[in-house]
Amino acid sequence: MMDLQNKKVLVVGLGKTGEATADFLLRHGARVKITEKKTAAELGGRVEYWTERGAEVETGGHERSSFLEPNLIVPSPGVPPLPEFREAQDKGVPVLSEIEIAFRFLKGTIIGITGTNGKSTTATLILKILKDAGRKAFLAGNIGPPLLSFVDKSRNDHIYVTEISSFQLEYIDAFRVSIAVFLNISPNHLDWHGTFESYFASKKKLVTALGEQDKVVLNRDDASVWRLKDETKSEAFGFSRKRPLSRGCFLSHGWIVIRDKDEKRIMPVSAIRLPGLHNQENVMAAAMTARLFGVEPGPMRESIRTFQGLEHRLERVLTVRGIEFINDSKATTVEATLKAIQSFDKPIILILGGKDKGSDFTKLRLLVKARAKKVVLVGAAKEKIRKALAGAVPLEDAASFDEVVPRAFAAASRGDVVLLAPACTSWDMFRNFEERGRVFKREVRKLAKRYEKK
Repeated sequence: MMDLQNKKVLVVGLGKTGEATADFLLRHGARVKITEKKTAAELGGRVEYWTERGAEVETGGHERSSFLEPNLIVPSPGVPPLPEFREAQDKGVPVLSEIEIAFRFLKGTIIGITGTNGKSTTATLILKILKDAGRKAFLAGNIGPPLLSFVDKSRNDHIYVTEISSFQLEYIDAFRVSIAVFLNISPNHLDWHGTFESYFASKKKLVTALGEQDKVVLNRDDASVWRLKDETKSEAFGFSRKRPLSRGCFLSHGWIVIRDKDEKRIMPVSAIRLPGLHNQENVMAAAMTARLFGVEPGPMRESIRTFQGLEHRLERVLTVRGIEFINDSKATTVEATLKAIQSFDKPIILILGGKDKGSDFTKLRLLVKARAKKVVLVGAAKEKIRKALAGAVPLEDAASFDEVVPRAFAAASRGDVVLLAPACTSWDMFRNFEERGRVFKREVRKLAKRYEKK
């Protein structure tokens, strides 16, 4: 536990996590200053609210002097690695993420899920299995409320299933989970981290921080992830679609099997309702984690069988005149888009584009050429994607997101799939991938209504 009384703390960013952090700090006696790049007008009444709570609020950008005065700096996830952070650290001012502050105060057990793709689905399924089995489990982190918001009501028998990003792990010190789950790794957020090596270095802190009494669940089929078993003191378990394991979860003759001291068949793969081979991996990671909490195969099987997935993750929207529309707005990386394409054995009209994160779109060429009839391009990254895919597949531009659905529909035939799997973030047009997915679904419903009248 850390003493916050009368400490000067700078909170950088006033999003969901920034607000939870400011609230916690104020209630624990800290002297809080908030710095936010948005203007006061953009923030609306939030500036007045936090001022009345006792915080100082700086808007319209970050003053360098603000980073040199505090005893502690807490950046919100996604705030870029400002040079002021390094300058403050060089002067002895700690820069710590919200999860680090939460860890110092939280009671209970933390499960930490990281990786490039599949975190939200895996975390939500772990939560469902644990809750269905009667455990007092809560969803936290990127997909749920900030971990810090649970502190005051936390108890020793609580389990916090926490999706953790590279941004959060960049600024940890003592933070440690009891069970770490590392799903996969591929280049992502290079616009933030600069290099893949830097990105991976942040991610693997979740594993290297573990102690001997902790446990880690690793993807046996991802060589970079599996090698982390040699960088941790903790007990390692694998999951694999490709090979049997002496300790872990794997596929055997069409069944999901868990093997440790004994071997237990969980369920046939055919009973999984989520499409795609990558979701088999997510299910195995979740099953292995739940088994480490003693959940038996029977209850686990029923929890997985009834799990239908998350909104914006390979979400089936509607079928219009025999053409199926799929919303995978969460596919913000090239690798996620590749997995989305591989989930369907029908011809695909693929929608790509948004804000680039420094991705290599040429990795899409072979699979897009083999599976896609046409690609509809939209957003700030469309010229970069066009160059990467030129000659591999017919390309068509949409000037705005409103044009995406009708253009894709016009290019499709009965039996085809229109797949929104953008391989980019949404920030050039939308607040987040959820808003993008909702707009896509709205446009699909509008299209369906037009054809209902014909």
